[in-house]
Amino acid sequence: MTHTETVAVYTGSFDPITLGHWNVIRRSSRLFDRLIVGVGVNVRKTPLFSGHERVDQVRRVVAMCGNVEVGIFTGLAVEFVRRCGARVMIRGVRPLTDIAAEFTMMMANRQLDPDIETVFLMADEEFSHVSSSFIKEIAPLANDEMLARFLPAEIIPDLRCKLDQHGNFTPPAPDDD
Repeated sequence: MTHTETVAVYTGSFDPITLGHWNVIRRSSRLFDRLIVGVGVNVRKTPLFSGHERVDQVRRVVAMCGNVEVGIFTGLAVEFVRRCGARVMIRGVRPLTDIAAEFTMMMANRQLDPDIETVFLMADEEFSHVSSSFIKEIAPLANDEMLARFLPAEIIPDLRCKLDQHGNFTPPAPDDD
């Protein structure tokens, strides 16, 4: 019996990539032979980071995973999954807050391509409340130690630099006493 490589695609905006995203990526990479992280560019939204900056960030975070690739796409995620030659779309969900929207999206994707299956993975409990929107909201007020609870460490300087460019306050480091 020959082994057919299993390929899955995890799409999102990753603006920026969070520890919740990283948790889903790590776990997905253990389930499939190859995982492609698709960074989506939505021309109707104004992201904090450009698509290419987000691709670079995700690549830096996943560098230790030998079976994870990173790509960028515009348009429908289901079409990107098809172009990647995958038949599985990974969706990360947070408890309750994402279920209805993700279920609706899964049903629409099934109508667009019934050969692509959606696999839902819930981020581990400590990341279940973390979203990129949450990060952008707290970042101007949180110090780096606080942000490290939600973001990969290598992304924090990128976020600080971007916030400085936008004129947002960066808090001082906590006192050592």
